[in-house]
Amino acid sequence: MRGRSLLKDRTGSAAIEFGLIAPVFLTMLLGVFQVGVWMQSYNAMRNAITETARSVAVEYQTDNKLTDVQIENTGLAVATTSPYLLDRDSIDIAVDSPTAQSFPGARELTLTMTYQLPTFLDFAGISGPEISYSRSLFVVNE
Repeated sequence: MRGRSLLKDRTGSAAIEFGLIAPVFLTMLLGVFQVGVWMQSYNAMRNAITETARSVAVEYQTDNKLTDVQIENTGLAVATTSPYLLDRDSIDIAVDSPTAQSFPGARELTLTMTYQLPTFLDFAGISGPEISYSRSLFVVNE
């Protein structure tokens, strides 16, 4: 008689169902937050490279010709400080000069930032992708 009453007893079924569903639900919820962090990092990277290009253009306007290494260091400084606060170890900044220049009297530079996106879902086997953003910059070359 006791065994039949246990089979019909439904107390605790909600706790068991929650225990089965909770890990999947919480991983999905953290995934939504992770995508938000990735989007914020992507926007920060784009804005940092734009601010770097603006800063380099101003330096050239004031007759301060920066080397490629100085431009890379400027980009790294902009990206890793407030308001962007990107991880210094995850950033790679490159400055390239195309072989064929588009405009006479101007130097064309391509600023490229590559960033390894952070993740907090390592426990689920999800790692952050590496993203890249490039921007052209034209400075007067006299």
